[in-house]
Amino acid sequence: MKLNRAAAILAVLLSLLLPTQALAAAQERPSPTDVLNNWYGLVLELVRHTATYSPPVASRAFAYMGVTVFEAVAGGSDDLVSLGGQLQDLEAVPQRIEGQVYDDAVVIDAAMAASVEYFFSNTGPTGGRAIAAAGAKWGALAAEGVDSDVAERSVALGRAIAAHIHAWSQDDGGAAIENLGFPQQYAVSAEDGRWVPTSTIQLQQAPLLPDWGNNRTFALPTGATCGLEPPPAYSEDPASAFWREANEVYQTTMNLTEEQQVIARFWSDDPMLSSTPPGHWLSIAFEVIEDRNLSIEDSVDVLARLGIAVADAFIGCWYEKYRHDLVRPVTYIRSQIDGDWEPILITPPFPEYPSGHSTQSGAAATVLTAVLGDGVAFTDSSNVREGFEPREFPSFWAAADEAGISRLYGGIHFRAAIERGLDQGRCIGNYALGLRTRR
Repeated sequence: MKLNRAAAILAVLLSLLLPTQALAAAQERPSPTDVLNNWYGLVLELVRHTATYSPPVASRAFAYMGVTVFEAVAGGSDDLVSLGGQLQDLEAVPQRIEGQVYDDAVVIDAAMAASVEYFFSNTGPTGGRAIAAAGAKWGALAAEGVDSDVAERSVALGRAIAAHIHAWSQDDGGAAIENLGFPQQYAVSAEDGRWVPTSTIQLQQAPLLPDWGNNRTFALPTGATCGLEPPPAYSEDPASAFWREANEVYQTTMNLTEEQQVIARFWSDDPMLSSTPPGHWLSIAFEVIEDRNLSIEDSVDVLARLGIAVADAFIGCWYEKYRHDLVRPVTYIRSQIDGDWEPILITPPFPEYPSGHSTQSGAAATVLTAVLGDGVAFTDSSNVREGFEPREFPSFWAAADEAGISRLYGGIHFRAAIERGLDQGRCIGNYALGLRTRR
């Protein structure tokens, strides 16, 4: 029976409480796939407890870790091709020495251990202890029964790959997150129709990560590459397209069905309360990987492309958000339709157009459909631990469409932001699919 993803994460965390010797005695030596699952399970938990990990920041880490583990496997594979020279500014990655023996599980474990330590260095004391304990215990398990010289060589290679990727990440524009991503100085526009703060929290009087759209991309040429046409022109005229879109949000949220409420909350994926929207799609990918019992080569191909697509989606989305700087539904509806209106979800602190959920979901669905197939039915158990029943989907695009429309049900986005965000995601996802990963 497929292991529920939430239960898997819990099992990973509980295993860290066992002494290394007891753990090694109680478990078989992990396969490369086991190593991969363990580390990603911990990562999805760490995202919940790392204060700077808003969705764009989480997507960045997932992309770099996906590239790291892909390279760790590609070097020992007759099938995979390195991404060095294909991704923006990524130079040739450290390779295995011809004629020398390496152990795949040890290489992957060492690479992931170093990568998680790098990208979650600010996770806090509890997370730091979990990372250290995982590195010691899982490293010992991975090396169990491996000749010492092979283990040492494999650890050195894994760490060298991780260090290479980490060095590459340092000048992408997203390495340092100050003040949780909210600028200390920011001039909010006074022009009608522009974004204004939607929260009374002092920190959120400036929007989140306004320069993220200028970050270096991965497969996408620049954040501006998959640009969007402007949203409907701002207007306070009840006969205008803009007012009609706002009224659709208002009328829908005032008459939500029970199912629509569930959908809005299931896909909310709030920072610090979940593994974030990109983590949600990563969880979906792992459920399908597990269902299909994919090889380690196929698994890391999926994870690298998915991580790259979603990270590029947040860069492209954020570029458009701050180019259009559009007012949120909550601001417009309260000023023009109903001053007492309360949506069921809290509006995030940044501009409206396009929808980040939609753009990243469109990118994810584009990649997963191309790599794993159209019409792949799956069960999404990502939010079981939050009290939600698993949701069944007939395809990745069915899930992406639901993730998008969930933001209208939640009162967070206008329809244009949702539909055009999905379109932007399709465009961005195709760049990740353009990468050559196979010989």
